[in-house]
Amino acid sequence: MSEPYARPDALVDTNWVAEHLKDPKVRIVESDEDILLYDQGHIPGAVMIDWVADLNDKVRRDYLGREGFEKLCASKGIGNDTTVVFYGDKNNWWACYAFWVFQLFGHTNAKILNGGRKKWIDEGRELSRDTPAYPAAAYKAQERADYKIRAFRDQVFSHVNEKRPLVDVRSPKEYTGELLHMEAYPQEGALRGGHIPGAKSIPWAKAVNDDATFKSAAELKQLYEKENGLSPDQNIIAYCRIGERSSHTWFVLTYLLGYPTVRNYDGSWTEWGNLVGAPIEKP
Repeated sequence: MSEPYARPDALVDTNWVAEHLKDPKVRIVESDEDILLYDQGHIPGAVMIDWVADLNDKVRRDYLGREGFEKLCASKGIGNDTTVVFYGDKNNWWACYAFWVFQLFGHTNAKILNGGRKKWIDEGRELSRDTPAYPAAAYKAQERADYKIRAFRDQVFSHVNEKRPLVDVRSPKEYTGELLHMEAYPQEGALRGGHIPGAKSIPWAKAVNDDATFKSAAELKQLYEKENGLSPDQNIIAYCRIGERSSHTWFVLTYLLGYPTVRNYDGSWTEWGNLVGAPIEKP
């Protein structure tokens, strides 16, 4: 028998979702990089959460506040006791990002559809173009708990000075500074290339299989622990370019491997690469 994940309850498979499509206690949420995908076809009954328009403040580079989160959930028919299942494109980058934002507000009754949009479609399962309308729910959120799972630049500086583990989950060419974004994307967002001093390069994609599902617990331990020296007793910060790929790695380390102290630096390279006085490294 294969080694179980630390929190197997944080994942559901496509069969589970298919069996709960009409469950009033479950809300399926699609969150994509390409926001046009939802209208082209989505899991029946799923609502869309736009990572820019719904999760971010309209003016500041920050997330929505408590009242905004309450209104968002209410508008999607999500109550405090609703099980929220996230899925999306790009091997669940943005699903994990939305999941992470929900954790900032303490909505722990949340799960990721293993394999995301790709696996659902690859299995030939039903898609819908209908936009569901659910009755508004009552939602009471806690204040956003940034200190638990979110890292800011001053904390990253401390990590660098104290030589604590940092994980750069970007592509190898971004890590070396050859690129400022992944290949085939506009090379913008930062003035300098490279990585935060001392950061280990562990690209997020190494944690997933070809079908977009997560690798086994044993494979993940091989990657993060045996090959890169991480361990559950460490205080770890993960980053990428704007925080979406690193939220995927945050999910893997926190829920699949059970690491208790992992934070996502959502400022990531867009902030660090533009920050006056911030040190960088290049090979």
